[in-house]
Amino acid sequence: RLKQCLSSRPLPQLNFDHFQILRAIGKGSFGKVCIVQKKDTEKMYAMKYMNKQQCIERDEVRNVFRELEILQEIEHVFLVNLWYSFQDEEDMFMVVDLLLGGDLRYHLQQNVQFTEEAVKLYICEMTLALDYLQSQHIIHRDIKPDNILLDEKGHAHLTDFNIATIIKDGERATALAGTKPYMAPEIFHSFVNGGTGYAFEVDWWSLGVTAYEVLRGWRPYDIHSSNTVESLLQLFSTVSVQYCSAWSKEMVALLRKLLTVNPEHRFSSLADMQTSPYLSDVDWDAINEKKEDAGFVPNKGRLHCDPTFELEEMILESRPLHKKKKRLAKNKSRDNSKDSSQSENEYLQECLEVVQQEFMIFNREKMNYYLKILFWGGDDIVRQWLRQPLLASRDRNFVAYFLGFMLG
Repeated sequence: RLKQCLSSRPLPQLNFDHFQILRAIGKGSFGKVCIVQKKDTEKMYAMKYMNKQQCIERDEVRNVFRELEILQEIEHVFLVNLWYSFQDEEDMFMVVDLLLGGDLRYHLQQNVQFTEEAVKLYICEMTLALDYLQSQHIIHRDIKPDNILLDEKGHAHLTDFNIATIIKDGERATALAGTKPYMAPEIFHSFVNGGTGYAFEVDWWSLGVTAYEVLRGWRPYDIHSSNTVESLLQLFSTVSVQYCSAWSKEMVALLRKLLTVNPEHRFSSLADMQTSPYLSDVDWDAINEKKEDAGFVPNKGRLHCDPTFELEEMILESRPLHKKKKRLAKNKSRDNSKDSSQSENEYLQECLEVVQQEFMIFNREKMNYYLKILFWGGDDIVRQWLRQPLLASRDRNFVAYFLGFMLG
């Protein structure tokens, strides 16, 4: 059986030419996002691409590499999962799950009135996502409506691990990282007063702020990016959150537990959430299998993103993606005719070479292919091990890449 698996055709090294670019759907401080279709399987994905030179100039390469490192090690039903990563001379690419339902920020801007039942499902789905991340020692640090995407049936998925961090063996994070209105009080306290830092509890505070905002239309605290850290610490110690009288008492009680200033008393685990009377009727297995109907289902007849992204890419972008192949060919011929010693910026060239060498290539399709070989070609003990539902993604990755290395 193993010989039959090994005789099948190996998967090729992936690059930009394996995808058909369909349209631009978003942009952020670290790159742009477009819908793509993989040519051989015709499967649709979202492709995030980041210009190498811009990342170097903004000192963002480390963040991109950290996000890649984290995404390669995780996979969960309520995350936006990484499928491929590759690079060319200009850009770094991440190909991830395509979620066509739009993010919660977009729907808030469209004045969608989310019901309590809809928000309850988001809380449950994000609880399972955070519980998984915690088991992988990951703090997301940027949970907000902008980073929660809906699929076509209305289920929530967490994205953007650009400022996420990994803590192990009782470690604590200390960096002032996040989006101010969603950052937990202990992050600011650690920055001002030092001390022991913070841990996974900060993500549960952000979930509380997000749930409150999606339900009410505005955040529990009037915080903006211009607020000083000192003023925010004073705000948390003096201002009480006002809850809507129309909300159920159980929902309010749950939000109070998430928005508890003292992290030691805050709900910050799946076990904590399961003690909430508001969630006492939740079938967590059904949630995990997406068997619960969403209270809000995005309209399938439209694309839930700002239409100006596509216009900007086509008209204003100086290096549009759809002209990349022709542009790279022209640059290559220009480079061949120019003495490399006449480089205008030797430092930039050195940095680009480092990025080229250090970039982490990933192919989840190939990883699954090798795991399948191991499963069907291995003995019963190996198959039993691979069936474990809680087997760490990094363990699967190691086995798959080791087998891939051994097979050449």
